[in-house]
Amino acid sequence: MCGIVGYIGEKQAQDVILDGLEKLEYRGYDSAGLAIINKDKLQSKKLAGRLENLQKTLSETPIAGDMGIGHTRWATHGAPSDINSHPHLNTDHTIAVVHNGIIENYREIKKDLLDKGYIFKSDTDTEVIAHLIDFYYKDDLLEAVFETEKRLRGAYALAVISSKNPDKIIAVRNESPLILGLGENEFFVASDIPAILKYTNKVIYLENKDTVELSKKGFQIYDENRKIVHRDIKEILWDIESATKEGYEHFMLKEIHQQPKAIFDTYSRRLVNNELVLENINIGAKDIKEINKIYVVGCGTAYYAGLVGRYILQSFLEVECIADIASEFRYNDHYIDDKTLLVIVSQSGETADTISALKLAKEKGARILSITNVVGSSVARESHDVFYTWAGPEIAVASTKAYTTQLTAFYILALYFGRLKGTLLDECYVEILEELKTLPDKVQAVLDKTNEIALEIAEKIMDKKSLFYLGRGLDYCTALEGALKLKEISYIHTEAFPAGELKHGTIALIEEGTPVISIATQQNVYEKMVSNIKEVKARGAYVVAITRKANQDLEEICDRVVFLEESFNIFMPILSVVFPQLLAYHTALLKENDVDKPRNLAKSVTVE
Repeated sequence: MCGIVGYIGEKQAQDVILDGLEKLEYRGYDSAGLAIINKDKLQSKKLAGRLENLQKTLSETPIAGDMGIGHTRWATHGAPSDINSHPHLNTDHTIAVVHNGIIENYREIKKDLLDKGYIFKSDTDTEVIAHLIDFYYKDDLLEAVFETEKRLRGAYALAVISSKNPDKIIAVRNESPLILGLGENEFFVASDIPAILKYTNKVIYLENKDTVELSKKGFQIYDENRKIVHRDIKEILWDIESATKEGYEHFMLKEIHQQPKAIFDTYSRRLVNNELVLENINIGAKDIKEINKIYVVGCGTAYYAGLVGRYILQSFLEVECIADIASEFRYNDHYIDDKTLLVIVSQSGETADTISALKLAKEKGARILSITNVVGSSVARESHDVFYTWAGPEIAVASTKAYTTQLTAFYILALYFGRLKGTLLDECYVEILEELKTLPDKVQAVLDKTNEIALEIAEKIMDKKSLFYLGRGLDYCTALEGALKLKEISYIHTEAFPAGELKHGTIALIEEGTPVISIATQQNVYEKMVSNIKEVKARGAYVVAITRKANQDLEEICDRVVFLEESFNIFMPILSVVFPQLLAYHTALLKENDVDKPRNLAKSVTVE
C-alpha cells in the first residue's frame, strides 16, 4: 500500500517523482502529492483521485527544483481527500513528510501537540509526524527526525525534507519497505524498485530501523543506535521493460501468460544434473528428521497456495502440517518449539500480518523457511531459509504467477525434504520430478485452448449477482483461489465451498441460472464430485466443469466443460487454476472494471 518516491540530484525532481509514482500505481492508492524545495522554498501539491489529476495540474503549473518527495496514498486514517493526501506539512510549511504505514500512538502524540498549540488540518496519523519534527527541530533535520522516531510506535517508512536544510532528504524504515537507489550524482528513496529502475539498477535494501541521510554529495545510513552502518549494494538484474505490459492490454493478462516461463524458471534454476540444489536452504537430513510439526502461514492467495503446500508437505514428509491465515495465527494457541518448521508464504515479502506471525514463531524457537518473490524483502531477511520463486515483478493487484510459482516452490521443497528424510523413495522422486518438468508446456496448453471458452462464459456470468465454486480435496483449494480472483476484479459475489458440504446448507442458495464452477480433477473423489454436480444441476444451476481430458462423461451433465491436460493429482492445482484466472480477467474486462487496480485493494498489504 502507499508509495514513496524521493529524489535529490541534478534533474527536475517533479519529473522523476511523478514517473516513479506512476510505476508504483500497482500498490493501490486514492490520492497523490509531492513537495519540492527550490532556492530554500518548499512548494507542495496534492490531490485526491488518480495520479493523472496531479500530473495534469503540474503540467500546467510545474514546480521547479532538483530535490523532493512524493507519495501515493491508500487511506488508513481519514477519508480520501485533498487535505488528507500526502505530503503533510508543519504550520509554517518548512517541513514536509510522506509516510507509508500506521502510527499506532498518534492520538496521544496529537493530544500532546495540541496542548502545545499545534493546529491540525487533516484526519491522518501522518500529520503528527510533521508537527513532531517541527517541535524537535533546532538546526539539524536529521537530529529532529531521530528525536521524533523515539516517540513513534507502529510500522512506517518516512521521507522528510525541510527548506531550512535544503540539501537533505531524511528517510526512515521501520517495518515498512523502503529502498535506496544510487545513481550518478543523484540518489533516490522509494517503496519499491520499479519506481527508480529507469534511472538506476543499484539499490540498497534498508534494514529495519535504518535512517538514511541523503545529499547531492552522497548518503549515510544509521542504525537504531545512531551508529553509521554499511549496507550491501545490490544490482537489479531485470530491467524496466519487465515492469511494463509488453504489448498485453493489462499487466494481469501479461502475468497470466508469463506463468509457463515463471514455473520453468522456478524449478530449472534449482536443477543440476537432474538433482535439486537449494542454495538458500540450509536444512539438512538431521534437521528435517527432527521436525515434528509444520505450520504454513500466509494471507489471501499466498494462504491458498499454502493450503496446497500443506497437503503436499504432509504427504511427502509424513509429518503433521497445519495451514493458517497469518492474521489469525498470532492470536491462536500454537504448540511451537525448536522442532517446529514455519513456512511463510508472501509474494512481496512485506505483508505485515505475515511478518508478525513470522516473528512470533521465531521467538518461540521455530525454524523459519520463507517462500517469497522479492530478494532482500523483510520476510527473506527475517527467515533462516529462503526459497525465491523467480516469478519476476508482478504488477497487477490480483496475483496469478505468484500463486503458481508458490505451488512450484512447495513441490520442490517436498521433493527435496522427502528425499532427505527418506520418506520419498528414489524412484518416486525421479518420477515426480520428471512430471514437474512437463508443467510449463501443460500450462501453456491450457492458455492456448481455453481463452475463448473463458470469454464465452464471462459473457454469461458478467451480470450475475452471485457465483459459486465447488471442489473436493486439492480442488477445493483451487476453488478458493478461483473465487478470490473473480471477486477481486469483477466484484461479483463469489464463494467457494467444499462440494460435500452442499447439502448442509449451501444448496439453499442454488436457483435457476445460478452459475456454479465445479473443479473435478482429483481421481480419488471424482465420483463423489459428479454426484455433487448433479445435485446443483437438478436445481437449475448453470454448471461449468474444469476437469481432466479423461472425464468426457461430464459433457453429458454440465453446460460447459473445460478439459485440462493429464497430470498427477498433486500437480492438477497448477493446471486447474489457469482457467479461473482467465475467467476473472475477461469478466472484469467486460464489466469495464480496472483490471490491474481493482477498487479498495492494494498489492502489498503493509499494515495489519
